[in-house]
Amino acid sequence: MMKRREFVSAAPVVLAPALWTKVAHADTAQPVAGEDYMPVEPRAPIEAPAGKIEVVEFFWYNCPHCAAFEPKLSAWVKQLPKDVAFRRAPVAFREDFAPQQKLYFALEAMGLVEKLHAKVFNAIHVEKHDLSKGPAIADWVAAQGVDKAKFLDQFNSFGVSTKAAKATQLQNAYKLEGVPTLGVAGRFYTDGTIAKGMDQSLKVTEFLVALARRSK
Repeated sequence: MMKRREFVSAAPVVLAPALWTKVAHADTAQPVAGEDYMPVEPRAPIEAPAGKIEVVEFFWYNCPHCAAFEPKLSAWVKQLPKDVAFRRAPVAFREDFAPQQKLYFALEAMGLVEKLHAKVFNAIHVEKHDLSKGPAIADWVAAQGVDKAKFLDQFNSFGVSTKAAKATQLQNAYKLEGVPTLGVAGRFYTDGTIAKGMDQSLKVTEFLVALARRSK
């Protein structure tokens, strides 16, 4: 994962591949607070309906680890139990992250996340497009067959700006150390560093969902 302190530099830092491998003993041991996941105190706000357990993925489109994690996460989300409500929250560790926050929420408002979310990662990390600023973002979205004026209406809307601000507040409430990170029920979070691999972070998240379910 990318650590929060690394975002003070303009150059992305690629972490050791070891963070993306499983630790053998971790598959059998029960996750431990402070080692495999972190409690969140005070609790972070949630948006899930009553009776649902919220799971939040915190991400940044320019993060290579978020891009690598996306296919596995998407497949995992499709298998979640019905009492789990999943959502994404783009982070803004710096002010220049804001256009990509607005990109995600504009796509969400237009019902285009399923169609274009993964394509944004591909455009940045495979095709090497610079989608860090509004004009380039709007041009790229238009090239995907989306009405540019309608997209810009959403991108510049009060509703999208409000959602972006709330996402930043949520990342701070969770006291995030980096991305990608998975938050559960406003009470816990885990990531590739803590869980010792992104595959393992999904298993830890499943444990945390069960823990939240038992304590509802």
